[in-house]
Amino acid sequence: MHFCPSQVKCVDLLETYIERIKQVNPLINAVVKDRFEAALQEAQAIDQLLSEGQEDEESLQKKFPLLGVPVTIKEAFSLHGMPNTSGLVSRRNVISVSDAVVVSRLKQAGAIPLGVTNCSELCMWFESSNCVYGRSNNPYNLDCIVGGSSGGEGSILAAAGSVIGIGSDIGGSIRMPAFFNGIFGHKPSTGVVPNNGQFPDAVGPRTDFLCTGPMCRYAEDLELMLRVMAGTNISKLKLDDEVSLQNIKFYSMEHDGGSVFIFPVEKEILQAHRKVVTHLKTDLGVEVESVAIRKMKYSFQIWSVMMSSKSSDGQENQTFTDLLGDHGKPVWPSWELVKWMIRKSSHTLPAIALGMTEKFTNYNSKVTAKLASMAQSLRAEMVELLGEDGVFLYPSHPVLAPKHHMPLGMPFNFAYTAIFNILGLPVTQCPLGLSKDGLPLGIQVVSGPQNDHLTLAVARYLEKAFGGWVPPGPS
Repeated sequence: MHFCPSQVKCVDLLETYIERIKQVNPLINAVVKDRFEAALQEAQAIDQLLSEGQEDEESLQKKFPLLGVPVTIKEAFSLHGMPNTSGLVSRRNVISVSDAVVVSRLKQAGAIPLGVTNCSELCMWFESSNCVYGRSNNPYNLDCIVGGSSGGEGSILAAAGSVIGIGSDIGGSIRMPAFFNGIFGHKPSTGVVPNNGQFPDAVGPRTDFLCTGPMCRYAEDLELMLRVMAGTNISKLKLDDEVSLQNIKFYSMEHDGGSVFIFPVEKEILQAHRKVVTHLKTDLGVEVESVAIRKMKYSFQIWSVMMSSKSSDGQENQTFTDLLGDHGKPVWPSWELVKWMIRKSSHTLPAIALGMTEKFTNYNSKVTAKLASMAQSLRAEMVELLGEDGVFLYPSHPVLAPKHHMPLGMPFNFAYTAIFNILGLPVTQCPLGLSKDGLPLGIQVVSGPQNDHLTLAVARYLEKAFGGWVPPGPS
């Protein structure tokens, strides 16, 4: 991806993407509020700048690496003049008066926001549906989910309605939508990209688990976006290091070891995983070591305990029920369930269910301590295994994009992505073509802390080997 060259008018490019959004959005409901008029004015200003020719294209590209590139942004992030509800009805009149840090950085690099995209209510579920904007649909099959919470972003990118997008991820909210929609998504190493300017923002220990990162159709765009979004923090990574794929140590694990909470990995996902392993062996001549990391079996329990833990200074996390109230009237989940049954609630069933269960899912202190200790030892085990030159291949999700509402019957499957938020490791979700029913396949590529350059290099390699993003056909 490069900035708008003088041979292509920026206005023409923007108009093409706007037309595409108008074409697909009535079907997928991904972009929930547009800023087309303002975007076209910004495109005209860029065309004017280029026509004046006061600076050559090389210096402009250095100064504005994303000049004229259309971007969409998850609605949970502040974008000046756009709503910032996170799907909460009580916030439907909230309009952002500033930009989130990453939004500001992309705009300063020349990117032009087209609008904001749908998410799950309060970004805590993996179906992007809420009572403000309704439900988003998968462009490969409108009967299927787009994932969450950055689901609208995944959907519009897959449908070629935008070039790049911003997502956030505390349990897989970038990687699940990227998987279900057949695109690339990167959860950076913890503490590299700022999270400031999104609602709800993480507090307490959750600040270590929430990551903001890039989503896009083409692997090469991940690194450029990451550089812009990280700002000076990019020096924490080794993106300028040359990567020799033959010198990477590859490890593979096909499933979590058989958690009782989580569905078995579907056959086609396993087959795609094995094709990757076989291709690495035959094409690169590398060994791919099959590993069995026993603690992965407890991924959901570890994530659950760590998400509700106190910080070192004793600061507790906000409860989900408090977030539902958003400083207004308290929300009583059991009463909301009664209202939901007679279609009077302004909350979704998953949000109500989460509010009802959070009081009953507190582990006793002995179990909490055991799982917290397990989280520490699992991180140590993974960091030692991967070292500075290791990559770990792991399923992005145990099942292909489910039909709408089905996640209610498989609520813990997100643990396949969530465990890496707790471990703080960088992960890239890579598409691997389509299933026999035309739904996207994919795989997670994980590396040690601050070794994002390894996962990004493998993503570029897998894109060439397996074709990357596949345009969705007529539904």
